[in-house]
Parts: sequence; structure tokens; C-alpha cells
Amino acid sequence: MVSKSEVNNYTQYRSLYGKTVLITGGASGIGAALVEAFSAQNARVAFVDIDRDASESLCARLEAQGYTRPLFAYCNISDTDALQASIAAINLQLGDISVLINNAANDQRFATRTLTAQDWHQGMAINLHPVFFAAQAVQPMMAALGGGVIINVSSVNVHFAPPELAGYIAAKAGILGLTKALATDFGADNIRVNAILPGWVATEKQLELWLTPEAEAELMQRLCLKKRLAAADVAKLALFLAADDAAMITAQEFVVDGGRI
Repeated sequence: MVSKSEVNNYTQYRSLYGKTVLITGGASGIGAALVEAFSAQNARVAFVDIDRDASESLCARLEAQGYTRPLFAYCNISDTDALQASIAAINLQLGDISVLINNAANDQRFATRTLTAQDWHQGMAINLHPVFFAAQAVQPMMAALGGGVIINVSSVNVHFAPPELAGYIAAKAGILGLTKALATDFGADNIRVNAILPGWVATEKQLELWLTPEAEAELMQRLCLKKRLAAADVAKLALFLAADDAAMITAQEFVVDGGRI
């Protein structure tokens, strides 16, 4: 969670003012930091998630801090029809979407030797397929606006391959290829498509489940910057890539990991 004072210290990008921004998986972690950061830019922010309680709590908190209340839409993004219907509904309420951030993911661990076909396909349905189908849904809106931005959140794990994450890593690697493909296919519409590869972000979920003191101590030995990576660090990069300041940047991969790579 980022305090209002910290959010207000972010660089202000005038080109983001009034833009409609859609974030998938916006209720917590990196997604919540993205919702906060773009709300502080006076953008019209919408997000989808399956966690109603966390989503409503985030909306209420931002509204209490003086920001325009984000638009939350419940959506299971693994259901492609539901995802594209949610995007259409957001379009009706907030106007054409200028910025799409494909953030939602599930890094659940599975033993590779016993990973089932069902778990594999479900992982792809959450971590990879929505990236394409959300982009497909917003492309006509962005083309009508004269351009837009799509930011896909991948992971540095595509380079390190920790154990028991074969499906997740395959999906995140697929996002990198998809980013290049979409940048090519949508470039004529002035739609920029880039990928962000976060390192091990110290979200509440990671601290609760996997980022133990022992794991963090080992991680720090591998980092140039000996401090925790926060969700806000990812959000700051996303702001720049979404703004007109990055007008000629597309088909690129940006690592934010404290210098592990």
C-alpha cells in the first residue's frame, strides 16, 4: 500500500490526465499500486478482479483520499467472453480505453513432474490468454482515438526459472513474444506495446507465502540495490511507458528488479 503523500510525489504526466486506463488484476499487489498511481495522474481508472472485498476497499480508500473513485468490475479473466464483455461495459461508462495494463496473474506453484493438463491449461487461461484477448478488445478503441498504449506485465523469472513454476514461466515468456507481435500488428494504429519484467516484489502475498527471511537474505546477495522491490517501483515505470514521454518506445522489455539481471 502506498500513502497519498508518496503517490503525490510521483512525476506528473499531463498526457495521462483524463485518459481512460484499464488494469487487470487491480485489487492487490502490483495491480493496486497501478490503480493508485494512475488515479493520482487524474486518469479515469477502471480495473477488473475476482476479489470483491479487496477491490471495494481499494476504491473506498482512494475516494477517501480525494481521488476519483476507480471503476471496479468483477471479472474472471480466464473466461474470455466475460473479459471482453467487461471491457465493453467499461468502454460504455468511461469512454474509449487509452491505456491497457495486462497485470493479472497467478504464480501458483506446481511440481513439474506431476503437473496435470488441467492445471497447465488453467494457468495459461489466467496468465497468457487474457493478455491477447484484452488487447484485441481495446485495439478498435485505441485506433479510433488515434493511438494508445498496452503494457504487459511479464516476470524476470523467464530468465531465472525458479523451481515448480514451469507453467507460469512459459506463460510469462509467451507474453514477451506476444508483446513483439502486438507491437507489429497494432503499430499502424499508433498503438505502443511494451512489457515490464518485475523482479521479486515484496507484496503481502509474496511475504506471506514465499518471500521468507531466508529467501530474502539470499535475494539481497544477488541484487545491486540492497533493498526491497516495491509494487510502487513497477507502477512508476508503467506511468512513464503510458505517457506521451515514451511516444517512440514500443516492442521493448523493461526490467525493474534492483539489478539482479
